[in-house]
Amino acid sequence: MDILHLIQRLENVLNESRRLPMTASLLVDEDRIFNIIDQMRVAVPEKIKQAERIIAEQDRYKARAEEEAQRIRDLAEQEAMEMVNRDAVVRNAHVQAENIIARANQDTDKMRQDADAYAARVLAQLEQDMVRSLRVVQNGLNRLERTLEPPHVVDNLRSEEQSAEIPAPELVDSL
Repeated sequence: MDILHLIQRLENVLNESRRLPMTASLLVDEDRIFNIIDQMRVAVPEKIKQAERIIAEQDRYKARAEEEAQRIRDLAEQEAMEMVNRDAVVRNAHVQAENIIARANQDTDKMRQDADAYAARVLAQLEQDMVRSLRVVQNGLNRLERTLEPPHVVDNLRSEEQSAEIPAPELVDSL
């Protein structure tokens, strides 16, 4: 489930909560709040799994690039050996083999750079998404904390309710 959707649900629960008369305190459904928080805990590791999948994809891309580079090197060495065996083209074979190997090394470096750049872009986007999600969660928590009274006021309300023998729902002091 999308973390932003869960944050919206948390905010809706707070907005739907009843206010205590003449106070800034809210009566909240503790079970609903904790249920949403549990779902948030599940959603955040999903982003981490996504980052791990991206890293694994990058590793596969690098492995393929290295395999291709090795195949090109092997082919270049084989071609170089065949050229060396020919008497008339010995000098030419060395030059061509070196060029092929240099080209293979350049191709390998380019593929690695491309793979690293791709991974960096994806991870940077993921980081931005996670930072944005964290900011939304922090703003929600800050907003919730601002709506709650200081603990001594909550304790006074609880003692007044108990003396009146009216069972009161639990007040959430903090998440």
